[in-house]
Amino acid sequence: MNAGARLALYGAGLVVVFGGAFGIAGAVAPENAVTGWMEEGRSGGNAMTDHAEGPGSAGTEPAAAAPDAVKGLAAGVGGYLLSPVQAPETAGQPGTLSFQIQDAAGNPVREYETSHDRDLHLIVARTDGSLFRHVHPVLDESTGTWSAPWEWAEAGSYRVFADFTPTAAESGAASLTLTRTVQVAGEFTPAAPQPTRVDQVDGFTVSLDGDMVAGSSNPLTLSVARDGEPVTTLEPYLGAFGHLVALRDGDLAYLHVHAEGETPEAGQTAGPDIRFAAQVPTAGRYLLYLDFQVDGQVHTAEFVLDAAHSRSNSTTGNTESTDTGSGPHSEPGH
Repeated sequence: MNAGARLALYGAGLVVVFGGAFGIAGAVAPENAVTGWMEEGRSGGNAMTDHAEGPGSAGTEPAAAAPDAVKGLAAGVGGYLLSPVQAPETAGQPGTLSFQIQDAAGNPVREYETSHDRDLHLIVARTDGSLFRHVHPVLDESTGTWSAPWEWAEAGSYRVFADFTPTAAESGAASLTLTRTVQVAGEFTPAAPQPTRVDQVDGFTVSLDGDMVAGSSNPLTLSVARDGEPVTTLEPYLGAFGHLVALRDGDLAYLHVHAEGETPEAGQTAGPDIRFAAQVPTAGRYLLYLDFQVDGQVHTAEFVLDAAHSRSNSTTGNTESTDTGSGPHSEPGH
């Protein structure tokens, strides 16, 4: 197999799972990774590279995920707490965003496991899904405080997600996703996300093909083009060719995933397609954000996709989907 084919296969291995069957993960991820996910699920862990929270089987409607089994809905998980976030109080005011991760005794955590080339990933989005940012703050090891230069573009209510893995032995290998809400003073009009499968960003056209159905794994393909031509020069960024964050509209339940497979080396490229399997616990609207890098620059494409209800056929054992309005023939919006 030539190098281009190997890279294409690597770029295709992107997995998204909110909850459901481990059998799907096993088809695209290393066996040892799936075993670790299962152990974490039994221990109540909270993984950045999301996966199923319990066993299931194809064609079976799973029970709804428990609130604590869905990522990014709590400030504290597993004895760790995201402190109140300090940030500018109004839009357009330059300043610093800072916070601590604290252990069960209230002490700041100073040691972390590196995941995807960083010790901590910070995701910020307004609660209407707009103004998404994925950044990497700096840790002051003397105080255990994370900080980054910060300025809010617009007023509103924002969710701040800290994605990390502590090194403490009692945490095991589980990644954690903790969240806080930050209020930014000023008037604003909330956005109303509408289904869209195509995004124009920085001269790139990124399109999404496929559908999501609650309780089952479904293939999605993201394709990157520029000036009408497919882009085959996707570069490694944070150890992967593609990074996806998905937020469930309404409560902003959180999912952060990366391409599966061996870590690409500097100079390797892939594209134009990035394929992954999506499995969500509930029907409803999901906000998706894809980070990709070309020519040393990171770009973020945004999509809105409706997951359909599933209907289990008790006679045949088949699972049928009930369309919620964003099927493959929907007109793309933005």
